[in-house]
Amino acid sequence: MEWLAPAKINLALHVTGQRADGYHLLDMLVVFACDGDRIIVSPADHDSFTVSGRFAAAVPTDERNLVIRARDALRAQAPGTATPVAIHLEKNLPIAAGIGGGSSDAAATMLALNAYWQLGLSFDTLLAIGLTLGADLPMCLHGAARGTPVLARGIGEDLSHVDALPALSMLLVNDGTPLATPDVFRTLNKRDNPALEPPRLDSTDALFRYLANTRNDLLPAALTIAPHIADVLALLRDIGADHAQMSGSGATCFALFRDPQAARQAAEKLAAQKPDWFIAATMTIASDKR
Repeated sequence: MEWLAPAKINLALHVTGQRADGYHLLDMLVVFACDGDRIIVSPADHDSFTVSGRFAAAVPTDERNLVIRARDALRAQAPGTATPVAIHLEKNLPIAAGIGGGSSDAAATMLALNAYWQLGLSFDTLLAIGLTLGADLPMCLHGAARGTPVLARGIGEDLSHVDALPALSMLLVNDGTPLATPDVFRTLNKRDNPALEPPRLDSTDALFRYLANTRNDLLPAALTIAPHIADVLALLRDIGADHAQMSGSGATCFALFRDPQAARQAAEKLAAQKPDWFIAATMTIASDKR
């Protein structure tokens, strides 16, 4: 059984507060790419976990990996019938990159094992289990199961569908700088920023106008750790992006274009200049209702 773990991109991320337990309150407009990592589940005599792909060397293969913890959390739902499995991760996305990564891999694992083991767990049950593994898991479960855009609030668990958002031509760029999410949040100077206005997206032009008035409130903190992210964003704007921003806690940046050909041409041009960077032209998944 094979399952896509799509890249998760925060088109906007507003930090609006902080709970007593330390978790930050967020408003996020989230889309999912048609590309990402891949989870493959196969029958086995004993459990195993292997990794291949461009970024495999940086992936832990023990209990530090959310894939292992997701497997164990699903097995706990049916300990007598959940047979051993070989799980293989094809790691195509950079790690510690602000685009879902390990959370999306774990979400795809949960969905694959729910089907493979025929557990019959409802999506709401999977969301509840996922939240025990990490605040990003609910939205990544949504991405791996459905892929359509969402508004995520609270710590990321309060999800609602976004209607009328078209598929977007997107370029993802990461220069190889890993950024640990806790480090970025610790560096925040302001945690009570204005909330994200509900999107009104009756056209592509309206979307770009809307995004121009949104923020990633983690960008200033990320720039204190990795100031050259500003250079990456400037480069994306210089090659013709209609909108450019950092995703999540970084360091991956994204550029939006009005047509796929422009995104592909920008990717080719940038790859020639920066052959060691992660550069991917992709499309995001549109809303169900348009």
